[in-house]
Amino acid sequence: MAAKDASAGKKQNLIRQIIQIYRYTAPEDKPLPWLLIGAFLLPVAVFVVAGVLMHWSVFIWIFLMITAAMLGVLLFTIVLTRRADKVGYARIEGRPGAAVSVLGNINKAGFNFPEEPVWMDPKTKDAIWRGTGYNGVYLLGEGDYGRLTHAMDRQERNIKGVTAGSSIPVYRIVVGTGDKQVRLKNLRRTILKCKSYEPTEYKNGLMARIRPRRRFILTKEELAMLNDRLRTLQLKSGFGIPKGIDPTRPQRISRRAMRGR
Repeated sequence: MAAKDASAGKKQNLIRQIIQIYRYTAPEDKPLPWLLIGAFLLPVAVFVVAGVLMHWSVFIWIFLMITAAMLGVLLFTIVLTRRADKVGYARIEGRPGAAVSVLGNINKAGFNFPEEPVWMDPKTKDAIWRGTGYNGVYLLGEGDYGRLTHAMDRQERNIKGVTAGSSIPVYRIVVGTGDKQVRLKNLRRTILKCKSYEPTEYKNGLMARIRPRRRFILTKEELAMLNDRLRTLQLKSGFGIPKGIDPTRPQRISRRAMRGR
């Protein structure tokens, strides 16, 4: 009985979450109802046409209609999730700390993006966060691309100072909607591309004309040592914080929060 109750509870929670995601997304995504209906009915329509053409038996009809319904539910969920993500990214784009909050959900390749920025301009509020992974060091900027370029130059020199003698790559990514910037919705994809490619040009907020670079992989012990050195570097250098801003509390936005959960 306990197992049945737990199973029923999970189903109810799943249905409740789907309803919440829909209510969060639908007001800003007018085509959503039609897309969801189409996603659910598409497998059913395909199987019906195939059944008519192939003259299936009753048993095959029943079995494949059940399969089509299951596929329809799966497509329904995928479409709803992606549309919710799109709305969520649009809502938080441009907010201070939104980029590092999105990356806080990455749990692959040892990625680590602390919420505290390593540099911030008190006047312009431009900021840089520093993250690490098994593939190197990441400098993530929010603000004007030109101003951040000079600040990232200094940060990269500091990083090279504590990794002297190594070939650890440093990847630069500036989040925004301007030229040579990465849109927030494309940030995760861009970070994952940095694993084995180096950008040479940006187009429409996405990496373009990427050229292969030698794949770089740190061991778990090397990554831990790198993180220790970077933490020590930050304690020694510090950075200026404008009054009224707490850099340890940027916009904490998870994928759940983006969907209204």
